Amino acid sequence: MSLRERLALAEEGRSTGVTLPAQSQAAYQELKATMHQLILERIDLERLKRLTPEQFKHELALLVQRIIEDERIVLNQSERHQLVLDIQHEMLGFGPLERLLADQGISDILVNTHAKVYVERAGRLELTDVTFTDNAHLMKIIEKIVSRVGRRVDESSPMVDARLPDGSRVNAIIPPLAVDGPILSIRRFSANPLTMQNLIEYKSLTPPMMQVLQALGHAKINILISGGTGSGKTTLLNVLSGYIPAAERIVTIEDAAELALRQPHVVRLETRPPNIEGKGEVNQRALVRNALRMRPDRIILGEVRGAEAVDMLQAMNTGHEGSLATIHSNTPRDALARLENMVGMSGVNLTPRATRQQISSAVTVVMQVSRLTDGARKLVSLQEVTGMEGDVIAMQEIFRFEQTGVDANGKVQGHFFATGVRPRFADRLKMFGMPVPDSVFDPDRVFE
Repeated sequence: MSLRERLALAEEGRSTGVTLPAQSQAAYQELKATMHQLILERIDLERLKRLTPEQFKHELALLVQRIIEDERIVLNQSERHQLVLDIQHEMLGFGPLERLLADQGISDILVNTHAKVYVERAGRLELTDVTFTDNAHLMKIIEKIVSRVGRRVDESSPMVDARLPDGSRVNAIIPPLAVDGPILSIRRFSANPLTMQNLIEYKSLTPPMMQVLQALGHAKINILISGGTGSGKTTLLNVLSGYIPAAERIVTIEDAAELALRQPHVVRLETRPPNIEGKGEVNQRALVRNALRMRPDRIILGEVRGAEAVDMLQAMNTGHEGSLATIHSNTPRDALARLENMVGMSGVNLTPRATRQQISSAVTVVMQVSRLTDGARKLVSLQEVTGMEGDVIAMQEIFRFEQTGVDANGKVQGHFFATGVRPRFADRLKMFGMPVPDSVFDPDRVFE
């Protein structure tokens, strides 16, 4: 089939909107691949390296137009524009993903091999019409993403964490671990991070809870944010970090840098995987230790998941107050139990009681965030660690979200309320000039 025939078949399906789904889509993907190859044959790559991105796009558009005219293909202006745009995305961006990355309403992009791409909007998954030519095409896009942050993915290292230029988190896993083909997961981050006011508008928390969170961030209280995947832990961490005074030096430690702090004095550290010889790895534990030598006022750990837990606790207990971290867990109590297990993984010879004492003296507040069945994210519990009672870490709940049911549209019904307990950290808030009125903890104030 000639280039002209391929283009005609592809455009027939695209312009009419009728389906020849498999045939027209496959033809259009093949057309783009053919055009891409023709451009590589005709283009002077050395000259293009000296051009700015805008000049490069202009030259590319002229070349695509010339190829279409050489083939004497009759296309209207919008069809030509779409084809030029797709080729530009293929050569300068991330191919078929560019259209999804431009949509600010999408929070997750989930690529299940070349044939199926799902997105999450407002907490719900939906299948898109976006596809790749084949798994080799998808692999090229994955390699382009990970190479930009100095990482690699191949058979010897088939799993990788990376990030996009806008800070969005990327995970890829390829054969032989992924049986059906390459799998790509992208957790989107907005160009304008959410604020506390946004969380109140989305009913993720209440104004009294906001008052307490603002004071906690300012008063250098150690906070652990617990929750499941996609529950909003990193979003809440970003919001909380916004209350750290601008004069303080903040060191962030992450596997893939994704936090978007707006303070002027932020040092960002990122782990490094081993090289092809299995050497050169730098894990979170090494970075936490190094951060202690960098004169930090605050240490923010993107996610505590292993032996670095013991170094984080020691930092919290030795003058680095106001540290923040996230952890995967279903409840605040489980979060502390997981911390205890992670300390055990570090090889430090501590008794269970000594470990719990370290945790109880280091962590002051545990916040539990959750993604509910309707896709809404909420701060469902805020608890204070009050010390030890015998061999058990004592905790008291300050705020809670209680689900009462689900309406006819599947929307979760429930309300926020204070438990009536006045937290011990209230005195510290007052000492830092951030007093919270007792009315904030009034159990009779209920928020839907």
